Amino acid sequence: MPRLSQVRVGTTPLPTAADLAHVLGLFREAEALTRADVMRLSGLSRSTVNQRIDALLTAELVRPAGGQSIARGRPPERFAFNSNRGVLLVADMGATSLRTGLCDLSGKVLAEHEQAIDLTQGPEALLTLIRTAFVELLIDAALEPTSVLGIGLDVPGPVDFARGQVVSPPIMNGWDGFDIRAWFGHHFTCPVLVENDVNAMAWGEHQTIYPDVTELFMLKLGTGIGAGLVTRNRIFRGADGAAGDIGHYYASPPDDAPVPQCRCGRLGCVEAYAGGWALVRDLNEAGIPTANVGEAVQLLRSGDLTAVRLARRSGRIVGEAIAQAVSLFNPRVIVLAGQLAAAEEHLIAGIREVVYQRSLPLATGNLQIRRSELADRAGLIGLALQLADTIFAGPEVELLVAASDSTRPSEYARSQPQVTHSG
Repeated sequence: MPRLSQVRVGTTPLPTAADLAHVLGLFREAEALTRADVMRLSGLSRSTVNQRIDALLTAELVRPAGGQSIARGRPPERFAFNSNRGVLLVADMGATSLRTGLCDLSGKVLAEHEQAIDLTQGPEALLTLIRTAFVELLIDAALEPTSVLGIGLDVPGPVDFARGQVVSPPIMNGWDGFDIRAWFGHHFTCPVLVENDVNAMAWGEHQTIYPDVTELFMLKLGTGIGAGLVTRNRIFRGADGAAGDIGHYYASPPDDAPVPQCRCGRLGCVEAYAGGWALVRDLNEAGIPTANVGEAVQLLRSGDLTAVRLARRSGRIVGEAIAQAVSLFNPRVIVLAGQLAAAEEHLIAGIREVVYQRSLPLATGNLQIRRSELADRAGLIGLALQLADTIFAGPEVELLVAASDSTRPSEYARSQPQVTHSG
């Protein structure tokens, strides 16, 4: 099948990927638009706007919308983004649990499922588990695999975003360099996005709760500790995708106890003192049997004195690390998420205390430190929104329109001379 940019109607070329993405982006940001609205917002001529809207209508990426004009005469026709044109499958993988979701094209979670996992099983076993969960979500929704326009997966480790691969993850044995996209390519014919878990959470929180905040810092306090940064409406990844690895900052020893070893193999990491796994370790060493982070959180909520003491100590250590990040990054909002963030105020109080003490007044004067409003869904929503942005940025839009155009010519195409293919 020729790409749409290779198709010509008479002497007028049909819109390219960038052309279509531009106009579709306007519909994705608005509730509904008329043709005149698109002309005003885009600066394009009436004929060009008609051409592009018609192509998007043919591909069912936009649809007629309701609503009447108060002006006399025939109301102008209104159109809206069709978020039901297809679905997205997303998987938010943590250190001990997996949440899979079926989302529409606006990022709304339509259905989800959560289950415990064991990261030591390796990529083949866990990706098979994810694929099975995806298939079940599609079956429950009575949808065919062809309705899937994209797949997103986030992982608790460093990610080379451009290649879609995990790089030297401390706790994900067997994942280093594994070709996740190729693995899914054997089962689905759609784009695959691979992201760090906290980056996905940061994006979800920013886009849905804090869209007007230019700098946002997301901290995940779960089994491990990680951070995601959003600046000027973009995820900040750093030169090689390693930005936000706050859990492996070196923490000054808070007492005379031996410096603990981190899961990454180094000594004295923030996570080795304050991660959920470290809290479980310390509770057990204190003679309080604790199987996992969930049980540690229950002890905190019950007011167990040892758990509270350890959590406050962890909060101060995490606070020191965040204070450094605040002085460097100067965020407007710090969002706290993860199992430990829900552990009442014991951990968060220590974080707030140290951040406001250690950071410069200019950086903390307007700083907000809040819990995540999306909670367990932050990763799913962030993945879906990123995935939609990727799909509708250009080439995929062109392919969707080209596929529709080959079987159902648009009103615009039917009104033009015979179609010929160039080159």
